[in-house]
Amino acid sequence: MPLALPHTCAVQAARRDDGVLRLHSSDVRGGVTELRVDKLGPLGATGDRGGWAAYPAGVVWALREAGLQVGGADLHFESTVPTGAGLSSSAALEVATAVALDDLYGLGLDAPRLARLCQRAENEFVGVPCGVMDQMASACCTRGHALHLDTRDLTQRQVPFDLAAQGMRLLVVDTRVKHSLGDGAYAERRAGCEAGAVALCVGTLREVPHEELAAALERLGEARLRPLVRHVVTENHRVSEVIRLLEAGRTRDIGPVLSAGHASLRDDFAVSCAELDLAVEAAEAAGALGARMTGGGFGGSAIVLVEEADAAAVAAAVREAFAKAEYREPRVFEAVPGDGARRIPLS
Repeated sequence: MPLALPHTCAVQAARRDDGVLRLHSSDVRGGVTELRVDKLGPLGATGDRGGWAAYPAGVVWALREAGLQVGGADLHFESTVPTGAGLSSSAALEVATAVALDDLYGLGLDAPRLARLCQRAENEFVGVPCGVMDQMASACCTRGHALHLDTRDLTQRQVPFDLAAQGMRLLVVDTRVKHSLGDGAYAERRAGCEAGAVALCVGTLREVPHEELAAALERLGEARLRPLVRHVVTENHRVSEVIRLLEAGRTRDIGPVLSAGHASLRDDFAVSCAELDLAVEAAEAAGALGARMTGGGFGGSAIVLVEEADAAAVAAAVREAFAKAEYREPRVFEAVPGDGARRIPLS
C-alpha cells in the first residue's frame, strides 16, 4: 500500500535516429554514458550492476525485448529522490525513463504495463529480484491517496489518504544508512519466501489465509522458513487492516498496525538495522501514533505517523536520539501523497 512522494526524478528527453542512447545525470559525476541500443544485454548474470546508467538502459532493453520499436535517445536526469534511502529511487528512474520513451516513440503504454516492463528491466537487466510495487507506485499513484495494490493480479484502487485534513502528518526519517538490494540479502529473503510457498504447496505466500497461519507454520519442515512466511502472511493482513480502518474513518488507529509491521520486519524478516530501530523507538517514545521502516531494509528510511501538533517534537526527539548514539544526523521531512509519473511540458 504505497504512496508517491512529492520528490521527483525528472528527465529531459530527445529522440535520436542513429540508435545511440546517451545518458547523463546532474547528480552523478562521470560525464555522459553512451550505448548502442542494439547491443544492450542483461548485466545481472555477470554480477555487474553497471551503476546508475544500468537502470535507464535496462528500460530500453526491456521495451525492445517486448517488441516495441524504441531507438536511440538523449536522456538527461535530475532527481530529488534520496538514493539508497529505501524510497524507490531506482523505480523513479526507471519509470521516468519509460514515460519519456513512451512519449518519444508513441508506444501507447498504459501505466500498469509500463510498470511491469520497468520491473523486468530491474529483474533481468540489472539483476535485482524486486517485486513490482515500487514501479506501480511511481507509475500509478495519485495525489492525496495511497495505492492499494494486489500483486497477485495487479488490481488496484486509490484509497483516500489526506492526513492534513484530519490533523495528522506522515514523517519520513532518512537514516542516511545506505543500502543496496543488489548485494544478495534481499534475494536471500525472496528465495526463502519462494521455498516456503513450495513447501506449503501454494503458488505464492499470498495464498496462505491469515487465519490458517499457525497450521501452515506447523507444516513447514525447515524452521528457518517459518519467520519469513509469518512475516509475509501477517504483513498482507496488516494491509487489509489498514484499509479497513481508513474506510471506517479511524485513521489514527493505523498507528499500532504500522508499529507491528516494524516489529515483524525487525524480528521475523530481519531486514532492519540499529538506526531504523532507534528512529522507530525514539518516535514512539516522543508520542508518535506509530512508526515503521519502509523499503527493502538494511538501512534507508522509517515512516512516522504523528499528530500535527507533535510533529516538530517527534522529529527533534529522533534527531536527539541519533546524536546521543553518535549516529549521523537523520534527514526528516513530511511525506505528502503525490502524483505518479507524467509529462511536464517545458516552459
